[in-house]
Amino acid sequence: MKQPRTDMIRNVAVVSYTGAGKTTLVEALLYTAGAIPVMGAVAAGTTASDFEPEEIHHKISVSASVLHFDWKGVTFNLIDTPGALSFLGEARESLRAVDGVLIVVGASVGVRTELEKIWLAINEWDLPCLLFVNELDKERTAWEPVLRECEKVLECKGLPIALPIGAESNLEGVVDLVGGVAYRAAKDSAKAQQVAIPDELAGASAEARRILAEGVAETDDRLVEKYLAEGDLTTDEVVQGLKAGTAVRRFLPVLCGSAVKHVGASLLLDALAAYLPSPVEGASRRPLIGTHPKSSESVTCQPNPSEPFSGYVFKTAIDPFMGRMSYVRILSGTLTADASVYNPNRMVREKGGHLFYLFGKKYLQVPTLGAGDIAAVGKLKDTQTGDTLCDEHHPILYPRLQPTRPVLSFALEPKSKADIEKVSLGLHKLVEEDPTLEFVRNHETKEMILSGMGQLHVDVAFEKLRRKYGVEVNIHTPKVPHKETIRKTAQAQGKYKKQTGGHGQYGDCWLQLDPLPRGNGFEFENKIVGGAIPRNFIPAVEKGVVEALQEGVLAGFPVVDIRVSVYDGSYHTVDSSEMSFKIAASMGFKKAMESAQPVLLEPIMTVEVVTPDDAVGAVIGDLNARRGRILGVTAKGAAESIKAVVPLVEMLKYTPTLNSITGGRGSYAMEFHAYESPARPGPAHH
Repeated sequence: MKQPRTDMIRNVAVVSYTGAGKTTLVEALLYTAGAIPVMGAVAAGTTASDFEPEEIHHKISVSASVLHFDWKGVTFNLIDTPGALSFLGEARESLRAVDGVLIVVGASVGVRTELEKIWLAINEWDLPCLLFVNELDKERTAWEPVLRECEKVLECKGLPIALPIGAESNLEGVVDLVGGVAYRAAKDSAKAQQVAIPDELAGASAEARRILAEGVAETDDRLVEKYLAEGDLTTDEVVQGLKAGTAVRRFLPVLCGSAVKHVGASLLLDALAAYLPSPVEGASRRPLIGTHPKSSESVTCQPNPSEPFSGYVFKTAIDPFMGRMSYVRILSGTLTADASVYNPNRMVREKGGHLFYLFGKKYLQVPTLGAGDIAAVGKLKDTQTGDTLCDEHHPILYPRLQPTRPVLSFALEPKSKADIEKVSLGLHKLVEEDPTLEFVRNHETKEMILSGMGQLHVDVAFEKLRRKYGVEVNIHTPKVPHKETIRKTAQAQGKYKKQTGGHGQYGDCWLQLDPLPRGNGFEFENKIVGGAIPRNFIPAVEKGVVEALQEGVLAGFPVVDIRVSVYDGSYHTVDSSEMSFKIAASMGFKKAMESAQPVLLEPIMTVEVVTPDDAVGAVIGDLNARRGRILGVTAKGAAESIKAVVPLVEMLKYTPTLNSITGGRGSYAMEFHAYESPARPGPAHH
């Protein structure tokens, strides 16, 4: 397979929400380009990009898939990204690998929350976009209201470059406003038929063309002068202005049609090739800047095959037949099969395997890859999603994307005790494939905890665990890891005396317990004077206390924020031993703690909720009802950010409530803040 020229590559992420017809549109583009012989269907589970059994079962995309094909001399790498909020992490990582984005909106649905969230990520990378209004063959659909809604929500001007011919069930083609022609979809062919603009659309097309020419003229002073003088622009000038305006996100070129009827597919492919940037053009606006892994100095690369090699791993897939595959965007230089590369994140040299272009689940082996390419590299042992690969003699480290923190956790236990190791191994592999999953063993509650971005995310992870690794698990809400502490100073004697036939056991110590400020953990102090307890037995006293700390007297939770001092005691020259002093210390600690006003502590989390303006009051009211304390509210773009501290036990089932209050438009993140007493809510003591 011939290596494409970098300036003839288009790397495009296709983004939307679940139900906009995104995967079907990708299928229509592949069919139109001749990359597949017939169009598959999501309902039948026969599309090129949704091939995982979980995707076929749920009838949605759950992971990003790459599709490599050619159209009129241009090489495309389309990335079909998941639309559900639970899998937003996959879509965000995919944006790192592309130079442009195709946004798909269903005419029957309009803009949904998921699109607002992915738009924030698109803005983060400042990526040029095209907008496609899909499903115009459905009843009661029109593209203009959808366009107005997109402009309002995305705060970006839409510039139509196509008009639909017909409406609803009579949709039959599109008008190309740039070229001044029309295309009718052929029933049994991927090839659209070029025709003259229908008479009934002549007036609307002329007006839309005038608005288009006016919009693109504003991108260049020379085009403004030409437009003011002559009232129109040539086709080449409109193309030039559209490309320039799209690159700097002055406007969003808008196309329309129907993926199911493959109406507008060929015009869309032409537009993606003409108006979205190549890797060369993308780097001229967003230079490839990294840092030297040792000196941290800034390093810039050029998207040129003759430069030193560098690439970014945006996805890891563990294929049952091919093994571990790392999806890499080649940013500079050339990579050959079986070459050694350097991973500056792990500071290891990796021996790569074969190189493959990707077409859904198919792998097409290639000998070399050049700058701008997207492909899979086999057998990289230590490399993970977000890592940089480079030439060891020209090291560069590209910034990693901060992973989205999980919001929903489940405790799990294998149905069979024999499967404990298989569960752990399987979940670690799933986390490698999807960094937005988090798997930990909680040493305090002795539970295995899997956390994800939502119920669907975790459900799909358990389905994969069952399919790939053959293990079934039971799930339940995780236990909350409470702690215990004391509120006042107390003293007690611990005395252990046991007489047996030979040597006896004798240990005697007096302990004082003092409360410490929150977060100070445990301190041990030796206040023995005059040798009441020999120096060599003091470590045994401390050991006995440390063991007793693991189970408090209230509910058996670990004890924290306490100082234990040993200040007196006695010993026997023959019967005293380390074991007897350890047991005596444990007895003394428990006795003293019972009279030191022991109290339970619960974990308190710092929570940040991002919500639309109209739901701020309801969110704050709900947080207050959860024993939360509001720290402040600040503007965050078009939304509001509410910061609060809330007990963890109140947040275990927060996701469905937040979705209900905000209509699915809110999100939250939380991290550990401090342990506090439930009886005494308030600021943590430091």
